[in-house]
Amino acid sequence: MAWQRPDGRYPYQLRPISFDSGFTRFAPGSVLTKCGDTQVLCTVSVTEGVPKFLAGTGKGWLTAEYRMLPSATQQRHERELMKLSGRTQEIQRLIGRSLRAALDFEALGERTLTVDADVLQADAGTRTTAITGSFVALANAISRLLQQGKLERSPLCGQIAAVSVGLLEKEPFLDLNYIEDVAATVDFNVVMNQHLEMIEVQGTGEEGSFSRSQLNQLLDFAEQGIQELLIAQREAITDWDEIFVGAGEGPLVST
Repeated sequence: MAWQRPDGRYPYQLRPISFDSGFTRFAPGSVLTKCGDTQVLCTVSVTEGVPKFLAGTGKGWLTAEYRMLPSATQQRHERELMKLSGRTQEIQRLIGRSLRAALDFEALGERTLTVDADVLQADAGTRTTAITGSFVALANAISRLLQQGKLERSPLCGQIAAVSVGLLEKEPFLDLNYIEDVAATVDFNVVMNQHLEMIEVQGTGEEGSFSRSQLNQLLDFAEQGIQELLIAQREAITDWDEIFVGAGEGPLVST
């Protein structure tokens, strides 16, 4: 019997997603991102200077931190203070790698952008929601720097979004919620740019193996979902045409 989605979505259907920009007062970029019942507060801060390995190069840097609040899940979990779990370290590195693919660091100059992704409520897909929402926060931060005259030109040369896919009852499904994530025999996280080129793919057979044909189906579903997310991001960024320096290239996905 085919898997029946708890929320009644079609297999290829995303959960509702929204971006509430300017959610906090002090960060140059801040967005409360909601993907179904998953909620992630994404903020971007700007610091003059770069890590030592970039000092004197004229290039900037982006780093990311990810945390899940103790009450984000049904059962409270302890705060990660002195030592981060392996999962947390892996996710924040993924966020950083993904968003660095969107930037021209020479245009940024010797500044460091720090992305903070704080999960307020978790219903699976926290890392993909963090990436998708943090891109909007990143665009807002760059817009602020341009308005303040701190940047001569925009360093935003790419667009990044991410989504999860998985196999349930041997069939592909897009954007898994928690119930589906637990039940999935295969689970993937896919990050793509505005040309639908892959930035990163994380996938594993949780309880078995998967075929090349099934892998292709999962990537097709991910591509379809990311197309929709790219459109939603651009609709949430009011000055997109002014800050995206790759606009003349004609992204594959148009609104």
